[in-house]
Amino acid sequence: MSTLTDVYHINAFTEEKFEGNAAAVVFCEGLKSDTMQKIAKQMNLSETAFISKSDKADFKLKWFTPALEVELCGHATIASLHYLKERELIKNKSRITFETLSDILDCKVDNDKYYMSLPVPDFQEFSSEMDELYSILGLTEETSHNKIPHILQTNGNLFIYVKTLEILQNIMPDFKALRKLCSENRGFKEVTVYTLETIEEGNHAHLRFFAPYYGIDEDPVTGSANGPLLLVLQKVGLQESGEDKKIYKFEQGDSVGKSGRINVTYSSAKKELVISGNAVTMMKGEIFI
Repeated sequence: MSTLTDVYHINAFTEEKFEGNAAAVVFCEGLKSDTMQKIAKQMNLSETAFISKSDKADFKLKWFTPALEVELCGHATIASLHYLKERELIKNKSRITFETLSDILDCKVDNDKYYMSLPVPDFQEFSSEMDELYSILGLTEETSHNKIPHILQTNGNLFIYVKTLEILQNIMPDFKALRKLCSENRGFKEVTVYTLETIEEGNHAHLRFFAPYYGIDEDPVTGSANGPLLLVLQKVGLQESGEDKKIYKFEQGDSVGKSGRINVTYSSAKKELVISGNAVTMMKGEIFI
C-alpha cells in the first residue's frame, strides 16, 4: 500500500466556504488513467483534476468525472491554479500553460483571481424536435421562447433560453430519462438552460447545466458552459457583439445551494475567450492506493 499525498478539495468560482463548485486536485506522476478514474469515482465530485509534469507546457492537466475522462473542465482548472499558487509552485501575477486534451490552455494568476482561456467553440442552430426534451426538463414551448433559437455547441452542449429566472429555478429534470436521451445520438450530450433575469443586479445571465450522460446530474458552476454562453448570447442577439474586453458576469449554482459567479470576456480581434473567478480550499489530505 502506498500513499498519494496532496489531495486537495477546492471550491471554485467563489470566495465563500461551502459555495461554488468543488473539485479535487491531485499532483501526481506515473498514475495510469484507470487509477485516476478510480480516484475520481472515490472523490465523487463533478471533476477531479490530476496535475503532472509536461514537456509541452508548464504542467499537464487531466480531468475525470466519477464516470469518465473529459476533454475540458473550467472549475477544476481554476481549482488547479489555486492549488499551485497555495503550494507556491507558481508565482503570483504569472502566466501558466497546461497541456490538456483540448490542446494547450493559457492561464493567469493575479492575486486571488484565476484566469483561464477557453478554446473558442463553433455553434449551429439546433432545429430538431424538442417535445421529448422539454417534457424531461419540465418545459413547454410557452416557457421557452420560440423566437430565440436553440444553439448546439460542437462539443454537444445544447443551449436553451427561458423567459424568466422563476422558470429556470423551477426546472426539475428526470435525470434518468435525460441520460438515456443523451445517449441516443440525438446530437447533444449535455444541456444548458439560461435566462437574462439574474439574482444580483448588474449581472448578465443565470444558467443551469445538466450532464447525467457524464455522471453529473446538475453541475453547480460550469466554466466550460459559462464561457461559451457569452458567444451564444451574441449569436442569438441577446447581447451585442463587438464589445471586446467587456466583463460579463454570469450566475450559477443557486438552485442547488452552491452559489457561484464567473466573469467572462471575449476579444473578437484576438479570438480569445477568457473565464475568471476565485477559489477557496476546503480540505487537504492524502489517499492510499
